[in-house]
Amino acid sequence: MGRTGFVYHPQYLEHDMGAGHPESPDRLRAIMRRLEHTGVLSRLVRINPAPASDEWITQVHAASYVETLKRRTPTSGRVSLDADTSMSAGSLAAAYLAAGGALAAADAIVAGSVEHAFCALRPPGHHAERDRAMGFCLFNNVAIAARYLQRRHAIARVLIVDWDVHHGNGTQHTFNNDPTVLFFSTHQYPYYPGTGRATETGEGHGAGATINVPMDAGEGDDTYREVFQKVLMPAADAFQPDFVIVSAGFDAHKDDPLAGMGVTEEGYADLTRMVLSIARRHCRGRLLSCLEGGYHLQALSASVERHLLTLLDS
Repeated sequence: MGRTGFVYHPQYLEHDMGAGHPESPDRLRAIMRRLEHTGVLSRLVRINPAPASDEWITQVHAASYVETLKRRTPTSGRVSLDADTSMSAGSLAAAYLAAGGALAAADAIVAGSVEHAFCALRPPGHHAERDRAMGFCLFNNVAIAARYLQRRHAIARVLIVDWDVHHGNGTQHTFNNDPTVLFFSTHQYPYYPGTGRATETGEGHGAGATINVPMDAGEGDDTYREVFQKVLMPAADAFQPDFVIVSAGFDAHKDDPLAGMGVTEEGYADLTRMVLSIARRHCRGRLLSCLEGGYHLQALSASVERHLLTLLDS
């Protein structure tokens, strides 16, 4: 059993895209209430985030995009960035702190103060492209963390496992030509954002370093376990990662209102065990997971709890 780190900050609640928006501050409130009520929170090692610097944000995002977000940040109300994504007065500060939370967790894992960590962040990140916000996401927290690990901590090979129900287009495109990052994604298909076909396997030097497993609506625990066992495990063993990052969206849950998959809390526990086993075989258990989607508050909080309990007790 390893020590499990946990990142959270109340500033994450200041990102507010309006009443009725599914990616709401209530998501984190529900998670924190459950973890406090069940006592899980007291078992975690708290990691305090600081805002990421532009030096690290621009390893993934264009400097012009970052400047545009700064310029467009409202003093009140909201400004629209795409059909699904907007910024309130507190959004950009929350986004900097979300990316910084992933970096703080990465630092703690590399230092050995924790074996693995979960970051309860928002806004989420895996849809954010180099030069635009997309799908509720401003900065790509996981991609920024991967580049930070490589360039700050000299981590050679990073495995990113994205089990969010939506394809992580921004993450895939960031590393499309990069053989040092293996990107693996399971996602409902065809579905938003429309990317993630099995034929998308990377380009140039990165050919073969992208593995997409598009899945039919309704698939549940058994299918996910089989895909992880038969596709992810051998690919990860061949890649031999030095660090594992999970884009931990919990919207493939059977109760999630924005998707049509059938995963349960126990299914997420099984996926966690498998990914942790990869990390322990290849990189001394070094695993960082960051919250992406999950929009049914009870299902989200229960799934996060199971994810954390599996990390704590495995």
